[in-house]
Amino acid sequence: MTVMHDLPTIDDIRRAAERIRPYVHRTPVMTCESLNHMARAFLFFKCENFQKAGAFKMRGAANAVFSLPQNVAARGVATHSSGNHAAALSLAATLRGIEAYIVMPHNSPKVKQAAVKGYGGRITFCEPTLQAREDTLADVVDQTGAIFIPPYNHPDIIAGQGTAALELIEDTPVLDAIIAPVGGGGLMSGTALAAQSLSPGIMVYGAEPEMADDAYRSLKTGILQPSVNPKTVADGLKTSLGELNFEIIRNHVDGIATVSEESIIHAMRLIWERMKIIVEPSCAVPLAALLERKLDVAGKKVGIILSGGNVDLERLPWMG
Repeated sequence: MTVMHDLPTIDDIRRAAERIRPYVHRTPVMTCESLNHMARAFLFFKCENFQKAGAFKMRGAANAVFSLPQNVAARGVATHSSGNHAAALSLAATLRGIEAYIVMPHNSPKVKQAAVKGYGGRITFCEPTLQAREDTLADVVDQTGAIFIPPYNHPDIIAGQGTAALELIEDTPVLDAIIAPVGGGGLMSGTALAAQSLSPGIMVYGAEPEMADDAYRSLKTGILQPSVNPKTVADGLKTSLGELNFEIIRNHVDGIATVSEESIIHAMRLIWERMKIIVEPSCAVPLAALLERKLDVAGKKVGIILSGGNVDLERLPWMG
């Protein structure tokens, strides 16, 4: 059900920022001297773990939902997701007063099912395969007339996610580099567009797990590579890179670092302990890349997007 669109621009990101302003938090930028010392750089963390619905996904979902013409929006929106996009789309739809139809694998974490229901989403369960998700979504769209809002491979989603970097650059001193985690690529592509348009000369990097390195392989080969059987604690980064997202990343990202599972868990725990904030494993991947010395940013001012804080407190990775 992929539909190709024109690539978004910085003007689209600016319009998205105005459109979503009433519906999202302008999240804080935090610093931490001890992490600066460990990374040998000056770090500025954009805390999307404090965002509505607990993650940056609310930005793209709100932009997509509130961009719809009224006659289209009235039919509702639909997607398949087992995580943050499902919750964000449900909340954005509720704020607009329309229905959100969410296809979720039946084995999705109960806490995520509860979040979607709590935000007003109407869940249809399916088998835990991509084919089952897509087939079930097609049936839901046929039955309801709702419009499909994908989690990352869509210009309105990318423009919305880019507003996090827009705010970060507005709120901090001139940055030498900016780093975002890479899953489907919505946050990474939006970050790259915003950063390079607003701050010419800035270095833009992605970070992803070694065990889910499709973006790294795609950038290296110049050909979109699928994510094959990813096994990582950073569950938000298992998704394969989208086509639109790859097009932007290929042209605007300077490099992608990959990191070990051990360093992801170590970096996540450091953020909890040193910054006193809750982040999910995916958030910790950029810091892990710096602690592993995978990126040359010594002495530089570095922006890091902390992508979200939706974590199962009963299953923290360092407790297993």
